[in-house]
Amino acid sequence: MQTKKIEVKTSILIDRPPEVVFNYITNFENNPDWQSGMVSATLTNGELREGATYDQVAKFLGKEIKTTFIVRQYNPYHKIQIESVESTFPIKVTREVQVAGESCVVKAVVEGNPGSLFSLARPVLSKLVQRSIEKDYAHLKQLLEA
Repeated sequence: MQTKKIEVKTSILIDRPPEVVFNYITNFENNPDWQSGMVSATLTNGELREGATYDQVAKFLGKEIKTTFIVRQYNPYHKIQIESVESTFPIKVTREVQVAGESCVVKAVVEGNPGSLFSLARPVLSKLVQRSIEKDYAHLKQLLEA
């Protein structure tokens, strides 16, 4: 039996220059500062570029999730796409930063396959992920606009 994927989208206006926001969200070591449940994130092979990898430890629904991500797409100051290559919760995240006057709009698409780890929670998982992501991006806005 194949588990259905979860896809969550969000968008938020941040009153900061796009390059400032993009640099912040692509510095993975900042993840624990703005994403709930993040414990650590460390770039593992040099500089940020397509093919770079980083390791992340998070907690979600009481479970520790260790993930190695690879940067699949990287367009400086505009778009980054990361995808898990080793994880208990396979996930792909695409973030775009678009100019909006002197501010910017951050758009994110999170696609995941909870597999058997969260199979019993599948009916509510999408809503929990949506709420969590919206809260994280509101927190990002608050941090960067302070």
